[in-house]
Amino acid sequence: MMTKIALCVCGSVAAIKAPLIARELIRRGFEVYCYMTPAACEIVSPELMEFATRQEVVTKLSGKLEHLRNYDVILIAPATANTISKIAHGIADNCVTALILARNQDSKIIVAPAMHANMYFNIQENVEKLKERGFYIVEPILSEGKAKLAPEEEIIDAVYYMLREKDFSNKRILITAGATIEYIDPVRIITNKSSGKMGLAIAKEAYFRGAKVKLILGYSKIKPPRYLSVEYVETSEDMLNAVKKNIKNCDIYISAAAITDFTTEKAEKKIKTKEITIKLKPTTKIFEKIKDEDVIKVGFKALYNVSENELIEEAKEILKKYELDLVVANDVAKDVFGSDENEVYIIDKEGKIKHIKRTKKSEIAKEILNMIKNAC
Repeated sequence: MMTKIALCVCGSVAAIKAPLIARELIRRGFEVYCYMTPAACEIVSPELMEFATRQEVVTKLSGKLEHLRNYDVILIAPATANTISKIAHGIADNCVTALILARNQDSKIIVAPAMHANMYFNIQENVEKLKERGFYIVEPILSEGKAKLAPEEEIIDAVYYMLREKDFSNKRILITAGATIEYIDPVRIITNKSSGKMGLAIAKEAYFRGAKVKLILGYSKIKPPRYLSVEYVETSEDMLNAVKKNIKNCDIYISAAAITDFTTEKAEKKIKTKEITIKLKPTTKIFEKIKDEDVIKVGFKALYNVSENELIEEAKEILKKYELDLVVANDVAKDVFGSDENEVYIIDKEGKIKHIKRTKKSEIAKEILNMIKNAC
C-alpha cells in the first residue's frame, strides 16, 4: 500500500514551490493529496496543484468530511506564522487547520515555515509548542531578512525521517565520505574522482533511522543537508586526525571516504611550469591507527576492472588485516564515480557475502545499515 501524504499549502510566497514538492514526492513513490488555505489559493491556483498531484484539491470544508481522512504524513509546506499559531492554539477555521486538529494520532506532522524573519522570531513560543507535540520542524533558511522555505530535498528527507523505524536510535555513528587531497604545491593537488555520494547516502539513512550521526567530509562538490553534523577536512592526515578525535564518541565507524593512497612533500611556492619529478609515498592507513578502538568498523574497498573473485578476495584480505566487521567492495570501472548508483559486494567477518546489483546508493545504504544492525 502506498504511503499517503497530505500536502498542506499556506499563503506564503513560497507556495510557488508546492507543485515541485508534490511532483518530487510522487516521483519517490508517495501518494499525494493537497489541502490549500484561502490565502494559498491567491498565490497558486488549485488547478495547478490538482495537475501536480493528479488528485482533487481540498480548498474548503464541505460535507465530504475532508478533514477526517487519514494520512501517514501531513506536510505543511510552506507553513505561515498565521497557520502555525492557529495550530498551536487549537484553532480550526479552514481545511488545513481542521485537518491537523482532527488528524489520526498515528499521522506524522511535518512543518516547513516560510515568512518574514521577524515573524518567525516572534512565534518561537508557538513553534516550540509544536515540537513538544512531536511535530518535525524543517527549519527555514534565515537570509535577507526572511525565513525562507527550506530546500526541497530537506523537506523530502523529513518525510523519510518521520516514516523510518528508529532502529539505530541509541547508536552514535561516525562516517567519512568524499576524497582527500594531497598538496604538490599551494595550488596543485593529488586526489581521486570520488564524489562522496555513497558516504552521504549512508549518513542520511543512519539519520533517518534515529542514529546520532557525525560526517567527516573530504574534498567533494556535494552539499550536505543542514540536519547533519559535518566536519570538513582536506588531506589524509586531516581525515586521520578527525577520525581519531571523534571515534571515541561513537559506536560504529564507517569509512566510506576515498582516501588518497599517495602523498608528497609540498613545495612552499607554486612550482614553475616545467618538467619535474615528484616522489610519492604511501599515506597512513586510518584502520591501522584505530585497531584498538572497540567499535563496529566498516571499510570500503574499491578496485578497477577486476573479476568478481578478485574483488571479493581483496575485500576479505582487508577485512582480516584490519579486523573489520564488514567490507563493502566495488569495481569503480563500472561508471560509479559521481553516479547516484553503484553495484557492491558486502562481506562480513563470518565470510557471508551479499551481492547488491546496480541500484541507487540510497538503497545500498539501507542494506549496509541492515547488515551493521545484525553485527551489533
